[in-house]
Amino acid sequence: MELLKKYNKALTAHLEETVVVKEPIQLYEPIKYILNLGGKRIRPVLTLLTADFFGGGSQKAMNAALALELFHNFSLIHDDIMDNAPLRRGEQTVHEKWDVNTGILSGDSMLILAYQLFENYEPLLFQELAQLFSKTAIEVCEGQQYDVDFETRDDVSIPEYIQMINFKTAVLVGAAMKMGAIVAEAPETSKNHVYEFGRNLGIAFQLQDDYLDAFGNPENFGKQVGGDIISNKKTFLYLTALEQGSPEDAQTLRHLFSVNPRDASEKVKTVTSIFETSGAAQATILEIERYTNKANSVLKELDLSEEKKVKLKEFGSYLMNRTT
Repeated sequence: MELLKKYNKALTAHLEETVVVKEPIQLYEPIKYILNLGGKRIRPVLTLLTADFFGGGSQKAMNAALALELFHNFSLIHDDIMDNAPLRRGEQTVHEKWDVNTGILSGDSMLILAYQLFENYEPLLFQELAQLFSKTAIEVCEGQQYDVDFETRDDVSIPEYIQMINFKTAVLVGAAMKMGAIVAEAPETSKNHVYEFGRNLGIAFQLQDDYLDAFGNPENFGKQVGGDIISNKKTFLYLTALEQGSPEDAQTLRHLFSVNPRDASEKVKTVTSIFETSGAAQATILEIERYTNKANSVLKELDLSEEKKVKLKEFGSYLMNRTT
């Protein structure tokens, strides 16, 4: 979307000015490395867009947006360590390029740098932004812990999974939009509604990510396709396949998600085949659409022009149909 490119360009310029490599090089170079890998930067871009839409101006929201980008990438560094992931955005992960200790320490520094950025706001705005940031950050950590716990549990339910991705992914999208509204000093009801819009889009976004992990093109996706299967993650695809598939397929899935073969390619091939034949792949596509529609239903409550609501709806469609 052209609208997003404009905000992404401005954010990148601010990032280059604000986050610099200095001594000790080993601490700051990995931070610059993961930030320069780019990515879609959906969360900070949403902060800038929302601030503009509510009349506050994107420039005023720039530090809040960058704080979210730093936090998001901090969480990715640590997630990649926990998942032993080799690739991030098509390049080596930080712990692979350097080492695990460097990844942990550079990630920790990014979290602190994120908090520092809020210090640029006047006291009342700082307090509201920091409170939302702290609440969201702890929810993301809770979501990550649930994700780890689910790997060794055999009784994970679909509602539990949705709650996990709500914390791990969706609340950060909601917070990104609410921060834009906070900086623009929008009415409280608008802040809450735009948060719900973002949160529901965030759930759709993560479900799409899960789908692409199994069925995406590795050249487009930028991560190891089948990584969730290799890590035995109980995704919506997996849980739905257990519910909808044959008893034989369910037994095969449970067995494959209890082992870690040296050559995982056959495991990935078998599991993705079951995802398709059981109807889990199609059910995931429908669930993505359902949460996108839930987000769009919130738009009528927002005190914005119809033109801006249409742009937000178009953004949701863009997320739902992405291939990367």
